[in-house]
Amino acid sequence: MFKTLLAATGLTMTVASFALAHGDVTPQAVDTKALPDVGEEWLTENPYRVEAVGEDVWLKAVEIGDSGYNQNCARCHGLGVVSGGLAPDLRYLEAEEYGDEWFVERFQTGYTQNGITKMPAFGELLGQKAAWAIRTYVETRPDDGAMDEYSDRLKEIRDELQTKGKDADLPALETELREIAGKIETGSGAPVADSVAFRAANLISGDKADPVHAAEQLTIGLSAAH
Repeated sequence: MFKTLLAATGLTMTVASFALAHGDVTPQAVDTKALPDVGEEWLTENPYRVEAVGEDVWLKAVEIGDSGYNQNCARCHGLGVVSGGLAPDLRYLEAEEYGDEWFVERFQTGYTQNGITKMPAFGELLGQKAAWAIRTYVETRPDDGAMDEYSDRLKEIRDELQTKGKDADLPALETELREIAGKIETGSGAPVADSVAFRAANLISGDKADPVHAAEQLTIGLSAAH
């Protein structure tokens, strides 16, 4: 798995240098009460994938995983799971059982070198539900450059939402955003990318449409992509 992950990221790090990249991190609690229980025995496959639990639970797992990742993992693996090069880019860890086994083993046990903790053992501290929520978020991140050809149009949609707000043709914009979101690929091979187009479409959907928040999400996401 190390070879697969490192090859995908274009890195030539050793196992030791991978561990050294993490530094000393104090684990931060992750609130997972909204997610279904998964039992006490640790699983080897992500139970929160959309095909297993449906879109509502999957979305909640992505939301919780986003928060959990940024509290506990982003320092070393990068904001938005975009690695700066010191640690492998986890977006390219395969969204299948093989990748799950590697992820959950490292999450549970961490890594120690010469008696010094390089990566904390998160398992007992955060629990299995937090592990799989973070895994769900990580595997839904868009591939590098996946939004490039749509960035100009997404900026135009952002500007329209900012200037017109609820007077914009929200149903038409939602449809277009969902079409764009469906074309954005993940780095892991997961079928759905948690892209800014996907998030913005959800934010302007239905009676509680929030075009201001959708425009903010597009601004943040487009800036991060560059």
